[in-house]
Amino acid sequence: MNPLNHRPGLAASAALMLLAGLGGCASVSDRVILLPQPDGSPSALEVVAGAQRLRLDRPYAGAELKGGQLAAVQTDAATVHKNYGALLALQPAAPRSFAVQFESNANQLGASAEPVLAEMRRLLASLPAAEVVIIGHTDRVGSVEANDRLSLQRAEAVRELLVAAGVDRAVISVAGRGEREPAVATADEVAEARNRRVEIKIR
Repeated sequence: MNPLNHRPGLAASAALMLLAGLGGCASVSDRVILLPQPDGSPSALEVVAGAQRLRLDRPYAGAELKGGQLAAVQTDAATVHKNYGALLALQPAAPRSFAVQFESNANQLGASAEPVLAEMRRLLASLPAAEVVIIGHTDRVGSVEANDRLSLQRAEAVRELLVAAGVDRAVISVAGRGEREPAVATADEVAEARNRRVEIKIR
């Protein structure tokens, strides 16, 4: 969810982080506009003004507060870019996400990882001040404790590959989620390759 603008008198009960982050660099206004997600996925936002509530669930749907009354409005991409182009340009770039797979019960990268790593290196070379978050995951084979350790080792292995490629270690943070956040839900002790992965987010 990506609202464009807000007034302190309006409160959104969804996407608070994005609303506050963008509103901090906008002029005070009495209008909220919901922008489309970069990947085209659906989003929604509820705007609250006193006892009034208005749900925005279409790209470029908006809410205006006039004379104490909350009203729905609809705009379009051309109008938004014409009126708010300078504000849109201030938004931080959306993070790019990558994932690499690992061999079973090991911190050895799978054969499909190299093209992904090569693309990441090209992207990082083009960003003068990149931030990198690396999160390791496992399947459900083994104990929770062992998978916590293994997921962190996998994240650290990817970090070392990036450092060896010239990425500053100081801009990289790593974490291990073990088996807690599977890409594919499975029963315990199932060796699901898609869950043996490391996610890398670059901004």
